Amino acid sequence: MLRYEYRAVKPDGELVEGELEALDEANAVRQIQSLGLIPIQTRSAGGLRARLTRRADRRLSQKEIGAITRQLATLLESGLTLDRSLQILIDLTTEPHRASVLADLQNRVRGGAAFSSALEAQDGQFPRLYVNMVRAGEASGALDAVLARLADYLERTAELRGSITSALVYPMILLGVAGLSVIALLVWVVPQFTLLFEDMGEALPLPTQIVVAAGDLFRHYWWAMLVAVAIAAAVIERWLKDPVVRTRLDHRVLDVPLFGDLLWKLETARFCHTLATLLANGLPLLNALNLSREVVGNRKLAGLLGEAGEDLKRGRGLAEPLGRRAILPQLALQMIRVGEESGSLEAMLGKVARVYDQETRASVQRLLTLLEPVLIIGLGIVVAGIIVSILMAILGANELVF
Repeated sequence: MLRYEYRAVKPDGELVEGELEALDEANAVRQIQSLGLIPIQTRSAGGLRARLTRRADRRLSQKEIGAITRQLATLLESGLTLDRSLQILIDLTTEPHRASVLADLQNRVRGGAAFSSALEAQDGQFPRLYVNMVRAGEASGALDAVLARLADYLERTAELRGSITSALVYPMILLGVAGLSVIALLVWVVPQFTLLFEDMGEALPLPTQIVVAAGDLFRHYWWAMLVAVAIAAAVIERWLKDPVVRTRLDHRVLDVPLFGDLLWKLETARFCHTLATLLANGLPLLNALNLSREVVGNRKLAGLLGEAGEDLKRGRGLAEPLGRRAILPQLALQMIRVGEESGSLEAMLGKVARVYDQETRASVQRLLTLLEPVLIIGLGIVVAGIIVSILMAILGANELVF
């Protein structure tokens, strides 16, 4: 049994606090409800480990949100009420933080709040786009269908992200092995030859001096290098959080060969899929466009989409302002224009998203096909350079002897 601290409200509105023992947080919530109280917050009353666990559990992951959405959509489609569906999810959940979020959603819904309002009150656990899609579903009376589309959207997004991540695993392993191999040569192999070079002094060729110095640096000052890397990472992270710097970087990154084209296709797929999902859920085009901007990570493209939204207010359609600012690739613009002319914009946006999902995967594979030999050749050049520098010193020593 674990001890939990809780804050709850009595039926007359009085706030109460206390502690109780329970198997998990969901069980604690049920105990509080059995006392005739409305739970507001529950948390483990443990020590440092519990506090660290709570800190790590503050946010629901995209995977968790997708799982909750799919399960909730399935339960609602089966004819269950929202309150009963949330209760079933609470009973099935073994993770304390997720159970706490679901319990709070249930309490707010039982108190008369709309489900979208309950989601919005979760301190940013659910993205604004998610909340607005649910709100549109409530307005149309088709919450189960909207949640099913939301689950499809989240799963598709996770699938695309997962495919790119999986494709990057091998190059990252290759790069790591290459780096470790070079460090091993400098730390353990090169020092074996330094005893032969000690009496040569300044006679060592410059490449050999550089290799020996690098080996000494890794052997004696590895801790300083780790500190320097950590400081550099913190500085770069802070630098990238500067809106001016980030905007400037986002403007330039699209012009980088290969990578810029890949990023453009990825943003196109993400934007079109989000916009298609929002339109399918009944949102007006202007509202859907403004919400879709939130999933676009590149600030240059997001800014241009904002400008396109201003043109949309003036009745200029979608394809024309997008094309004038070259926000999307030409194929995507032509497909969107056809969709507008035929009155099937939502379906056409879905097709554009699928096309550029495939294009993104193909571009990643092409990029990795080029990257792998570059890494192998680069490793070969570095290792060959180390070997040549040692051979130069050995040959120089032989010349001094004879």
